[in-house]
Amino acid sequence: MINADSAQVYRDLRVLTARPTPEDEARAPHRLYGTRDAADACSAADWAADAKAEVMAAHGAGRLPILAGGTGLYLRTLLDGIAPVPEIDPAVRKVVRALPVAETHAALAREDPEAAARIRPADTTRTARALEVVRSTGRTLKSWQAEKADGIGEAIALAPLILLPPREWLYARCDERFEKMMSEEGIEEVRSLLERRLPLLAPVMRAIGVKEIAAFLAGEFTRAEALAAGQAATRQYAKRQYTWFRRQPPPGWPRFGAPLDCDALPDALALLAR
Repeated sequence: MINADSAQVYRDLRVLTARPTPEDEARAPHRLYGTRDAADACSAADWAADAKAEVMAAHGAGRLPILAGGTGLYLRTLLDGIAPVPEIDPAVRKVVRALPVAETHAALAREDPEAAARIRPADTTRTARALEVVRSTGRTLKSWQAEKADGIGEAIALAPLILLPPREWLYARCDERFEKMMSEEGIEEVRSLLERRLPLLAPVMRAIGVKEIAAFLAGEFTRAEALAAGQAATRQYAKRQYTWFRRQPPPGWPRFGAPLDCDALPDALALLAR
């Protein structure tokens, strides 16, 4: 099993990212789960390189690699390749990352209007990335992305399966999941993370639950308020992921729409055999 979730790569957040338990990991080989320190940011390109190595290693050992996770950008990068964007000038990155959110998007609208039109102003990560690329390289991110390379999609036999359970069932599971995240173990994970004083823009600091539990620890939220905020954030993220996986992957990829329980497992697996 190879992790394809952008938050589960960090070892600091087992509870908050719902990583497999040690008992689950003992049942079969698990790769790229909890392999990164919180201070070691993992980009899509970083993950794709690691995942490609793990896929090749599994094939070399006569094993079937199974990629599991919902980070669409990671999967797309692995299969289709990565744009050969040069290293960003550190001075440019420093200036861009120091800009207020509104100014960053306004600058992007001037320097790369097409990117600004497709990126939400609230999406600080993608906005900053697009702006630093055009400023550092003189080319838009989209123009670089037209030159993708090193994808493995054409070199492997892929058996994809997209899980799209009923939304009501999914949202109920989201609420239940954040209840577990608000356990003492989950709260302690956030407390330990905050003590490290990592940059707020570090990917691990943007994991769902970190902001909400941090507000609870600071006395800005009651436990009930933190729980409600975290549940809402989880549902909103699930909605975006649901939309992405319904629309973005190729139409020929099978979609499974029933609730994900033991009774449904044979029907789901049958789609992989087609």
